Amino acid sequence: MTEIRWLDDLESRAWLGFVFTRDLIAAAVGRDSLRASNLTYVEYTVLARLADAPDHRRSFAELAAVLEWSQSRLSHQITRMEKRGLVARESIPDDARRTAAVLTGKGSEVLTTAEPAYVDSVRRHMIDVLDRDQLTALADIYDTLLTHHRRPARTRISALDTASDQLSDRRDEPHLRDRDGRAG
Repeated sequence: MTEIRWLDDLESRAWLGFVFTRDLIAAAVGRDSLRASNLTYVEYTVLARLADAPDHRRSFAELAAVLEWSQSRLSHQITRMEKRGLVARESIPDDARRTAAVLTGKGSEVLTTAEPAYVDSVRRHMIDVLDRDQLTALADIYDTLLTHHRRPARTRISALDTASDQLSDRRDEPHLRDRDGRAG
């Protein structure tokens, strides 16, 4: 059994900072969106990704990939949004087994109405809180994390093995010890 590599204070601060701010900011933007346009954060995101697509339509597979959701989660969300008239399902002409989600006229109107309040909320709760250097650093950090997590699993495992080997070679360095002073 491998020994646990506990997070040090900086690592804990970084991890918990990400977890808490992600939840706090998403909840704040979601509340603002709901109040301003009766759209949840998730509904806004789905509508925006459809609005970005040619002809305001995406296959379920493409939309799920863009949102980084399972097709099952997407299907349930689209069903709820269909009931509100925000989106519709359509068969894909050249492959009747596949379905596309399409932004409806009502969905487009609701999105257009929601956009100014949404952008204002994102600015108030995140963008305008940071200076340009902080935004640049944060964007660079997220680029690195997204690149890492969007690589095929085999490549990620290889990178972890390499990092683990490098860590083993450096385990006696004082800054790589766990909370109890054990080399990790």
